[in-house]
Amino acid sequence: MKASELRAKDIAGLQKEVGDLLKAHFGLRMQKATQQLTNHTTLGNTRRDIARAKTVLAQKKKEAAK
Repeated sequence: MKASELRAKDIAGLQKEVGDLLKAHFGLRMQKATQQLTNHTTLGNTRRDIARAKTVLAQKKKEAAK
């Protein structure tokens, strides 16, 4: 997911997105542990998406606090 797409969402939408990404990352980790994961790059991509979403969320919260 691109940062521009995330910036278009509101704070509640970003929090939901972070939650969904964390659940997806957990599922991928479980697949890796049981050796069912075939594409290991999805783990890194999901982790980066989580970081990107959390960064945009922090920026939005900081703007709202002003």
